[in-house]
Amino acid sequence: MTVALIATALVILALLSEIALPTIERKLDERRARREARRHGPPGNYDPGRERRAEQRARELLKSCVNEEEWAMYRDLGFIRVWGGQAGLPADAARDLRGVPYAYLVYPHKPIVAYLPQTATLLNEYCVEFPDETRPYGSARLPDSDDVLAKWMALKGDERRLIAEANLHLPGRQIDPKQVQRDIWRLGRWERERLARRAAADPGASSPPAARPNNPGPLGI
Repeated sequence: MTVALIATALVILALLSEIALPTIERKLDERRARREARRHGPPGNYDPGRERRAEQRARELLKSCVNEEEWAMYRDLGFIRVWGGQAGLPADAARDLRGVPYAYLVYPHKPIVAYLPQTATLLNEYCVEFPDETRPYGSARLPDSDDVLAKWMALKGDERRLIAEANLHLPGRQIDPKQVQRDIWRLGRWERERLARRAAADPGASSPPAARPNNPGPLGI
């Protein structure tokens, strides 16, 4: 009797699995399709090469806007240094650099990091976002190089406004300070090697100054 009941139960389970399995598989496929649609838009419209082409166009635009040194810096190191220079920035924490040169490291999709080049002292992180309002579907995230260009233009065009409107945090909130210190060290080595190559290529040419002219304004901290 017990063996017969077990055998009957196994037969019923086998029949139910055959009936239910296609439904389960269909539900899983629908779930994967919905997840892909949320990430990339409708499956029929998604072009897997779209992001790559968008980034390539963004790199070409960035190259055409920044100077030769900044482009080489981004190409080789993955970030751009922008010298600070606006006078009268808001001094929210009442710290005045009193003319000491300062600069920013601009990363794609990361906070802008302010620091003192002479001492590699990190000052603040400034969180800003530039969403892509033109995207018909998918993420509003700009291509990496477009994000760098947007931050570069904002710092060059209206540094005071950008710093005043950004979310300010102490170093280490979103970017590892050790990583930033390594990037500052990489930047210094990159500049020395660049100057050495120029000197080797044209021994008679005078070397350009390694530091920015000493005319920046105070940075509001």
